[in-house]
Parts: sequence; C-alpha cells; structure tokens
Amino acid sequence: MEKSIKGKAFVLGNNIDTDQIIPAEHLVYSLNDPKESQLYGRYALSGVPLSEAGLPGGNIPFIKGEETVSEYSIVIGGSNFGCGSSREHAPFALMKAGVKAVIAESYARIYYRNSVDGGFLIPYEAKEKLNNVISTNDEVEIIIDENMLINHTTKKEYSLNPLGDILPIIEAGNLFEYARKSGMIV
Repeated sequence: MEKSIKGKAFVLGNNIDTDQIIPAEHLVYSLNDPKESQLYGRYALSGVPLSEAGLPGGNIPFIKGEETVSEYSIVIGGSNFGCGSSREHAPFALMKAGVKAVIAESYARIYYRNSVDGGFLIPYEAKEKLNNVISTNDEVEIIIDENMLINHTTKKEYSLNPLGDILPIIEAGNLFEYARKSGMIV
C-alpha cells in the first residue's frame, strides 16, 4: 500500500447519495468486462447537480468530456457521504474514475463497508468539516501513517481519524484477500 496519496481535491457537500455517485441508468455495464467497466468511471458523480459540483462555486465537472478517468484523485465530502441505496457500484465507479480516497465528515455505513470490503478506495473520516476549508483543484496529500491531510495549496494540515480495524483489510487489497492472508478462508 502507498504511504501517501497525492492529487487534486474535488469538493462536494453533504448527503451525497449513491444515485449521485453513479446514477441508476448507468448500472447496466458489466463490472467484470474491462471495456464496459471503464464507463463507470465516465459517469462517476454525474448525478451531482451542477450547482453543487466542485463546491463552492459549482459547475466544475468531475469528468471532462468523454474521458473515463478524472483529474481528481481525492474527493472531499461533508456528512452522510454515500447515503441512499446499498449498491457497491458507487465506490467502484469512483475507483474507476481514478479516486484513491474519499475524506468525509461521516459516511453511510453500507457505503463505507463497500469501499473497504471491495478494496475500491480508502474512506477516511475527518476530525473537522473539510469541505468548508478545502477547495476543488487544491493540491492535497494524505499521509497514511500519520492520518494527516496536507493542503499544499494553502499550506495547512488537518488530522484524519485513524483507519483502525479496516487498515489490515485495505493493506490486503479487499476483504477476501484479507481473509485468505489471515487464514480465515483457503
């Protein structure tokens, strides 16, 4: 596992639901077909209203044109990120779009577990409301060992909650790999 994750931040508000992360009309693509699964990246966050996309000014596309990978590798959300349905397609879509981590004030439980169990991305919880102090396009870095977010654009640092019991699952790659490595399954 990487020691740090660097990239541009994409900032969202509160209550970003799974239909905003990947709208239901795009759930027709195969998760296992390499060509079709790229389309999940193309439509990631396409359900977020343009007025809320890339807060605070809005109207910043997460995916440009016909691309399937975003220029943003870290999503900063508010409270209740991933609420709505329990589809695992939501963290999968963000992963396919190139997101390595989401930092939010809080998560819907099933979204959080799907992110970890599938090995799609790292769901960090912030100790403070970061979507009010970080802007879309800020260059940020997560130092995993220190549970810290550095905003290189503003030169400010923020504490993140430790990953705790999910860290070994993330390090293994997903829940099944963790179970294999720890001898729970063969």
